[in-house]
Amino acid sequence: MLMLKERRPTIRTLRGWAISLLQEAGAIRECEEHGWMRDRADPHARERAFDIARRDPPDGVSAEKAVAVVQDFIDTIGDTCPECPSEPG
Repeated sequence: MLMLKERRPTIRTLRGWAISLLQEAGAIRECEEHGWMRDRADPHARERAFDIARRDPPDGVSAEKAVAVVQDFIDTIGDTCPECPSEPG
């Protein structure tokens, strides 16, 4: 039986690819109310994302560049939504 590798959806930008990859790995999640990406601060999920970026970068992109794009995106987000009210504390 012929087994096909599941293809990821076509992504138009490297940033979009990085977001998709990080979500797939469980390293980030979207604020359900406002749509902002939030870092889950899960080192294992981050490492999975970096491993995938190294092994399967987008066509025409080096593994090093793919990892750098993923790291750059992680560096731009926090673990809280900027629009959600702060929790008391």
